[in-house]
Amino acid sequence: MATKKFRCKVCGYVYEGDVPPVSCPACGAPSSEFEEITETESAPVPAKKKMDTNGNTYTILYASIMVVLVAVILAFTAQVLHSYQKANEDNDKRQQILRSINVNVKANEAEAKYKELVKEAYLVNADGQKVDGDAFEADVVKAETKGEYPVFVATVDGQTKYVMALQGKGLWGPIWGYISVNDDKNTVFGADFGNESETPGLGAEISKPDFSNEFKEKQLYKNGEFKSIAVVKKGKSAEGQDYVDGISGGTITSTAVNNMLKSCLTGYDKFLTLKNQ
Repeated sequence: MATKKFRCKVCGYVYEGDVPPVSCPACGAPSSEFEEITETESAPVPAKKKMDTNGNTYTILYASIMVVLVAVILAFTAQVLHSYQKANEDNDKRQQILRSINVNVKANEAEAKYKELVKEAYLVNADGQKVDGDAFEADVVKAETKGEYPVFVATVDGQTKYVMALQGKGLWGPIWGYISVNDDKNTVFGADFGNESETPGLGAEISKPDFSNEFKEKQLYKNGEFKSIAVVKKGKSAEGQDYVDGISGGTITSTAVNNMLKSCLTGYDKFLTLKNQ
């Protein structure tokens, strides 16, 4: 029984036997042109097993790959868009600060106008002293919990204005704002308020100029004592302090603005009464 196989290197003919033939039956090549075929070479290559596309394994694997792929795409997109989103957020903040000093500009003009008018930006503590930190980048809520408050010093028509940040809770979500005072650190020069989700036509009216303009020329101090500015129901007044009319139909939001002013500006009291800043 033949135990070996030999292949003709000339024509590829395979011969079975104990020794190669004297000559190739196919092409006549001498036995020297034959080479033994090893067992590895002659073994058939097993066919690749195909995955069952209807099975659970395939479904799970496919879903996993798609989830990873989508996550990578979303992460890449978020990274690419982050700088644009940050720029838009920064310009929105600049517009709010500028509106508090009665300057209205478009978003694409905000950065240049802000740099032109805002000469300093720093944080102060409850004692009115400057502390380390970036006033513009500071989260007002977190800063306040540490007893720190952003101050923006602007020059408008040659006059110094001090802008202070406000934050509070409205009826349905956060409210915020900026209020500026003249160089006497008492008389309001301008104000601007914002809201996240107050009711349109009611509480959301705090974001309109008709409301913020009421604060101009109001005073935070009476006889040297901090009083804030009251927000009262239309037709009412506040004894011993300056006040503005609240929003009709937006009583809760108006009260929230009143509380925000008193709470936040109290933190600036020492800063406002110091004469060396």
